[in-house]
Amino acid sequence: QVQLVESGGGLVKTGASLRLSCAASGGIESNYVVGWVRQAPGKDYEFVSRISWLTGGTEYGDSLNGRFTISRDDAKDTVYLQMNSLKPDDTAVYSCTVSRGGYASTTYYRTPRAYEYWGQGTQVTVSS
Repeated sequence: QVQLVESGGGLVKTGASLRLSCAASGGIESNYVVGWVRQAPGKDYEFVSRISWLTGGTEYGDSLNGRFTISRDDAKDTVYLQMNSLKPDDTAVYSCTVSRGGYASTTYYRTPRAYEYWGQGTQVTVSS
């Protein structure tokens, strides 16, 4: 059983940066995929980013335009999401997620259904 704890959210102004952290306990297996998803009030979940624990390969949501960077610290079983040039549209609850992997289509990891483990989420609010 993987447990995830996010931190680093907060209230910032447009253009600011934040770094979210996701600490995992219970062990991240080499074939797992760790992702970030977000949900704004009244909207569906949106894929933000994911990283393959085996290869370190990454993928990002289409709307981010290179502003976010996902990274990992294998020794700490921790994943980070560096968010730069934040905009009010980035306001959402950001959740760390883990998929046990094994899906044939990598596109599936862009959907919330691919992830079996979820953290409680951390609120990010960007004011104009």
